[in-house]
Amino acid sequence: MRWLLLAFLIIPAAEIAVFIWAGGIIGPWWVVFLILLTGLIGVTLAKKEGVQTWNRAQQAMQYGQVPTREILDGICIFIGGVFLFSPGFITDITGFLLVLPWTRDIMKLFLQKIMKKMIDSNVVTFRRW
Repeated sequence: MRWLLLAFLIIPAAEIAVFIWAGGIIGPWWVVFLILLTGLIGVTLAKKEGVQTWNRAQQAMQYGQVPTREILDGICIFIGGVFLFSPGFITDITGFLLVLPWTRDIMKLFLQKIMKKMIDSNVVTFRRW
């Protein structure tokens, strides 16, 4: 929980610093334009990838398989879409890494290691109903 609070403080400060730096190089109106453009492209891409993942999950379930890969893809796409919807270059880069299929696979490996570590250290537990 401490990491989340720290992220809510550091990320906006870093985004403002990048806005000021980029605005000094390319101008403030170009920064606004790029923020709007990356947001629009990002949300459109997240929607497209989300629909494809949903269709793959339905197809897996029709064949009697558990869509575990698709569930993890969906989580990554959802988080990436939230990052892409929020204004900022740092969050946009993170969002694109989570939404684009060829970079999402790398991010999924990273997330799987984090989840395994959390389960092994009893931070996350599973109970049977």
